[in-house]
Amino acid sequence: MTLAEKRQALFDELSPFEDPHERFQYIIDRASAAPGLPEEFHEPVFRIEGCVANLWVVPSFKDGLCQFDSDSDAVITKGIAMLVCEYYSGATPAEVLDNGRDFLAEAGITQHLTPNRRNGLSNLVSKIRAFAELHATGAAAAATGGTAPPAP
Repeated sequence: MTLAEKRQALFDELSPFEDPHERFQYIIDRASAAPGLPEEFHEPVFRIEGCVANLWVVPSFKDGLCQFDSDSDAVITKGIAMLVCEYYSGATPAEVLDNGRDFLAEAGITQHLTPNRRNGLSNLVSKIRAFAELHATGAAAAATGGTAPPAP
């Protein structure tokens, strides 16, 4: 599924919830039902700074595609991070980098976040983009005979 298709699917999923509180309750319910990361990934190397809650994101790269898994000790943070990680997972580094950061604003999510949560979300997206950039550079190096960088 392309990022454009994922964006539309997210809009379709959230469109029944016109009230922001109902939309967040749906995200919270979804996050509550989802498994978290195993404890061994609750390490500082995976922690996203800038958020009041603890938020961990584990990136991986396989077969030319990025994968992002997340967890948080705050259910709303976990839910929003899940949306972001689901959105970017399965995309190539170039697709991640070519895609704008505003899909959650367009879905009516970011306007209702506290400044701390918006800051954490911005840091999450920045970390995802940095991971994609690292692997886009590695893919370009591999295509020209260089070596790809190791996964963080």
